[in-house]
Amino acid sequence: MTPPALLIPGGRGQVGVELAGLARGARNGLVHAPGSGELDVTDSAALTDAVDSFTDAAADSGLRPVVVNLAAYTAVDAAESDSATAAGVNSTAPATLARICRKRGVPLVHVSTDYVFSGDARQPYEPEDETGPRSVYGRTKLDGERAVLDTHPRSWVVRTAWVYGAAGTNFVSSMVRLEGERETLSVADDQFGSPTWAADLAGGLLELAESVVRRDAVHRVLHCTNSGVASRYEFARAVFEELGADPERVRPVPSSEVPRPAPRPAFSVLSDRRWTDSGLTGLRPWRQALNAAFRHHGTRWPGR
Repeated sequence: MTPPALLIPGGRGQVGVELAGLARGARNGLVHAPGSGELDVTDSAALTDAVDSFTDAAADSGLRPVVVNLAAYTAVDAAESDSATAAGVNSTAPATLARICRKRGVPLVHVSTDYVFSGDARQPYEPEDETGPRSVYGRTKLDGERAVLDTHPRSWVVRTAWVYGAAGTNFVSSMVRLEGERETLSVADDQFGSPTWAADLAGGLLELAESVVRRDAVHRVLHCTNSGVASRYEFARAVFEELGADPERVRPVPSSEVPRPAPRPAFSVLSDRRWTDSGLTGLRPWRQALNAAFRHHGTRWPGR
């Protein structure tokens, strides 16, 4: 199949870097992955120019364009006191992008988060389950989801969770840094989710983009994470093991002992049932992915 041409706003983040590299290397298609310094998604004129020029370039190359929006304000705690900026990037910008894509007839895949849920569940969240964000970040991301789906009939929302990669700051890079700085580390043992390697998520997004081009992507809201469940404590111990450090240095504590400005969902496990039912490939178990990530990145983690 002819590969889709991909425009990836937020293309310098941890997932964007992986998606752009995968699309260029494996498919040899047209890929443009601008970071925030190249494309300000809150500037509607800049967004219009980016989509228009990319769509024209795809047409000249005989390719079918897909926009995969990875631009997001992800400073969860900072969003509590900077709600206007978070809303501009997470809510208003996706709505604008959806409007531009609809006008040009370009499909849009928008990536969202587990934070749209309350975290009160005891079984994996399905895409159709009731949302209930408890943070500014979660509320702005949910507003963005709704705007995209309401604005553009050929749009898809992919929720993911606990993403880590070698680009940018995330839980794994923080654990890598703290392992070298502290003798012991206290990590919450009452928050549960599915750690997701950015490279694996990128593979899933590329597969979805190809399905969108084939017009066999039926379900518009999907969940994509590595499989399995871990607590933050178990996740941290696994990182220490990959580093060759003693996992007993990680101490389990309740979330109340490590308070943060923004509340974290206690349960963030997302069901991939609809993803696999759509004929898309489910991602491997999170522990296998973490091992693969360390074998791939080695010591090239931020702060290492």
